Amino acid sequence: MTTIGKDTLKTRRTLKVGDKEYDYFSLKAAADQIGDVSRLPFTLKVLLENLLRFEDGTSVTTADIQALADWQKKRRSDHEIAYRPARVLMQDFTGVPAVVDLAAMRAAMAEMGGDPEKINPLAQCDLVIDHSVMVDKFGTPQSFKQNVDLEMARNAERYEFLKWGQNSLDNFNAVPPGTGICHQVNLEYIAKAVWTSEEGGRTIAYPDTCVGTDSHTTMINGLAVLGWGVGGIEAEAAMLGQPVSMLIPEVVGFKLTGRLLEGITATDLVLTVVQMLREKGVVGKFVEFYGDGLDELTLADQATIANMGPEYGATCGFFPISQRTLDYMNFTGRDADTLALVEAYAKEQGLWRDAKSPEPVFTDTLELDISTVKPSLAGPKRPQDRVELAVAAEAFEDVLESFGKKGDDTDYKVDGEDYTLNHGDVCIAAITSCTNTSNPDVLVAAGLVAKKANKLGLKRKPWVKTSLAPGSQVVTDYLDKAGLTEHLNALGFNLVGYGCTTCIGNSGPLDPPISKAINENNMVCTSVLSGNRNFEGRVSQDIKANYLASPPLVVAYALAGSMKINVAKDPIAQTADGRDVYLKDLWPSNAEVKAEIEKALTREMFIERYANVFEGTPEWQAVPVTEGKTYVWNDKSTYIQHPPYFQGMSTDVAPTRNIIGARPLALLGDSITTDHISPAGAIKFDSPAGQYLQSKGVAKADFNSYGSRRGNHEVMMRGTFANIRLKNLMAPGTEGGWTTHQPSGDVMSIFDAAMKYQETGTPLVVVGGKEYGTGSSRDWAAKGTILLGVKAVLVESFERIHRSNLVGMGVLPLQFKEGDSRESLGLKGTEVFDITGIEGTIKPRQDVAVTIHYEDGTSKSITVMSRIDTDDEVSYYQHGGILHYVLRRLAAE
Repeated sequence: MTTIGKDTLKTRRTLKVGDKEYDYFSLKAAADQIGDVSRLPFTLKVLLENLLRFEDGTSVTTADIQALADWQKKRRSDHEIAYRPARVLMQDFTGVPAVVDLAAMRAAMAEMGGDPEKINPLAQCDLVIDHSVMVDKFGTPQSFKQNVDLEMARNAERYEFLKWGQNSLDNFNAVPPGTGICHQVNLEYIAKAVWTSEEGGRTIAYPDTCVGTDSHTTMINGLAVLGWGVGGIEAEAAMLGQPVSMLIPEVVGFKLTGRLLEGITATDLVLTVVQMLREKGVVGKFVEFYGDGLDELTLADQATIANMGPEYGATCGFFPISQRTLDYMNFTGRDADTLALVEAYAKEQGLWRDAKSPEPVFTDTLELDISTVKPSLAGPKRPQDRVELAVAAEAFEDVLESFGKKGDDTDYKVDGEDYTLNHGDVCIAAITSCTNTSNPDVLVAAGLVAKKANKLGLKRKPWVKTSLAPGSQVVTDYLDKAGLTEHLNALGFNLVGYGCTTCIGNSGPLDPPISKAINENNMVCTSVLSGNRNFEGRVSQDIKANYLASPPLVVAYALAGSMKINVAKDPIAQTADGRDVYLKDLWPSNAEVKAEIEKALTREMFIERYANVFEGTPEWQAVPVTEGKTYVWNDKSTYIQHPPYFQGMSTDVAPTRNIIGARPLALLGDSITTDHISPAGAIKFDSPAGQYLQSKGVAKADFNSYGSRRGNHEVMMRGTFANIRLKNLMAPGTEGGWTTHQPSGDVMSIFDAAMKYQETGTPLVVVGGKEYGTGSSRDWAAKGTILLGVKAVLVESFERIHRSNLVGMGVLPLQFKEGDSRESLGLKGTEVFDITGIEGTIKPRQDVAVTIHYEDGTSKSITVMSRIDTDDEVSYYQHGGILHYVLRRLAAE
């Protein structure tokens, strides 16, 4: 990857660290020419260095550099910049389709007469296989091996394909399954805080930055690495040397003071931060943490807060380099040269935070005294819906009322069992996800709760499915050394795998009798998980209310067995002799947790575990490797298929056309998440995707999840807009992926309707409300949309990543102007839309005319805003998508 531009401002300098020399681009030298930048937010200093290094007079100009310095005048800017991250991080669910696209681009390049080997990541790309393990087996010593065996069998085709990528693509590494969660591997091993590359015989030093195909890439901001989630489409472009186009962001400063009180966890803190920032409104903004409270947080605490960036809606939640950063990097096994460079570089560039650092200026600020944080959960369906533990049981009554079940204390029989189920019963208790399993404090606390419970002879309630899915193998090492594994196992929290499980819908099936009782009686049962996502329909199709909590609280709720119990003050269990046990009897002191960590966690554990991180298990090593510059597609595969994006593509760019005669495919409300749009979780037997798999001879037991089949567009387009909780107002009285086809008036699946519209050449639109596309950076939310024939999405507001992905796939994002909405316009889904003003020249954020033809023969014209926000995005849209743009450019070289 090219790291040096014209350097018009002559800011290149040499930094000597010990006996090594590094070239770097000096912010101090730039300040002599563009003005003082010492009080720029740390995040913007990182962007400024990036512009200095890549300044070429075209994609980056001196005017761009000056605009960053001038940001301090108004503390906001509408100036567009081109930003190039140092590297790309992927997990396998989002990474597989990205590699599929690279393979398809290689095939298209060959068809266009070009060299397929031009298609390679130019920036380092690390893919961590962590999203494929499912909790099929739990609660036994054999659970881990059984789940791994099932994972390898289910995903053999995908893993063979990823091995082709590792073998054929340059700058591409694959971390094998069973190693850990991508964000924790990034935090503990890959990230360096200051990155280096070789060019022209010189070593260039610059801030470590990354984008990732998982929205929780933000976790790495806890280690002072500026990073955030992007769609797979945008990540592929970054891999191929294209800049990330962005407006210079607003930066909100979050001042932390005080320290956590006794018994309060980092999870309680982060749920409070999420709630505060969602109320503040930071969508599309950078958040930067400052204040003396940072000195009271561990780096793992910082990473926990940074991880939840998508939940509070920010692009990132950044913590600057400090002594904390160096100490953590040293403890996790980084070498002495790296540590010395990080300290010297950060101090020289004004990127080091300590008591002497000038306080940055921010667009806006808010403040939290950490000592005011109280024990909390978040639920039943959004991470920002924090509820204090002390009133969680009371608040759950309101949840039951929303489902029409308040006051219903009916006990429902479970076939073949000697217990009954009631509304509010906890059927899943999972220690999972990158948010908390990177934090030894909360994991050791969970182990100590289990230890005290085990010594009292307590057991989990028999209807609770328990699981432990750590973020890295180091977690197992320190839990083993502390003697806590045996106590977690005694309560059913046996190791089920290393990866993201319950948090992404890989919770696996409930026991059939429990599932049957829940569904036959329309029960409102719950899950408690130590994750970051609890959107409806995500964790399990059987569970309607999901709560985020700290790992020790997950253990407590497994013992209590119900959200109706006030675990803060009421007994959560009884001993064999009938003595009541309260949460305070089990909760460890801060001193106990600290003592166990100091005794059990060592630097050597990290060094040993990451010594051979890319080798994998014997099962991974046995996966066959396919050779060749281009991938040999297997028509019979139900996991990997050649996508149609580049079929018939030429080197010429067709002119953009107005969208005439479009029919609505879906009419949606507010807060439609990418989980509602993109296929996720289990594949239902009678769904269009299930029917497709049956037609290919796949048995129901082998359906696997949508995430595992992201490399097959035939499955994924059938699962787009098919979430079981989606409410399409065009099909009243239904829930799930249904619509009403027009003009026939027939109710059918969204996929079937889209295919009927394609037969008649009818373009489609989707109409929605506020915050359309919140949640994970799911590229299939955009890919599935375009494959269904949707040409435009018209909503009241977009979440950042999904809007960008729509443009990247050639879908036109349109935003209602003030006063207009689905309701004010009286839309029912029977209308026809003409979208004009996009033929020929397009400008960022231009006005677009929309004429709505109603069923009664009347028409109304409105003006909407195009959310193609930048000049680069204009080019992407005109080419039909970002990958088409890149492919044509590479073919022309």
